[in-house]
Amino acid sequence: MSNIPAELRYAKSHEWVKTESDGSVTIGITHFAQEALGDITYVQVPKIGAVLKAGETFGVVESVKAASDLYAPVGGTVLAVNAVLATTPETVNRAPYTDGWMLKLKPANAAEIQGLLDAASYAKVAE
Repeated sequence: MSNIPAELRYAKSHEWVKTESDGSVTIGITHFAQEALGDITYVQVPKIGAVLKAGETFGVVESVKAASDLYAPVGGTVLAVNAVLATTPETVNRAPYTDGWMLKLKPANAAEIQGLLDAASYAKVAE
């Protein structure tokens, strides 16, 4: 699949993780996930300062088709959330890997990132 950036890591639950230069990570949902959901109408994300555990639900994304829980691919403290999504949730449909990011975390254990799928492995999950 061409919409799986090689530089990202992926959870089987269709979230992506980008490691930033300062060691923080940016998290969003994949192109595959947003396409399956259809037109996104609402995104709920945690508050800044929330502490998440890997695999824990951190929010919800709703679309005209369904609502779906969002799961933290890695644990850590929420540093930032994408405020744009409160008023224009469809940004996730237009640009899931860039402008449609959902939150930034300071990972509690950076080794968890290495346990996520690489692009080739995720492509098999998203078939």
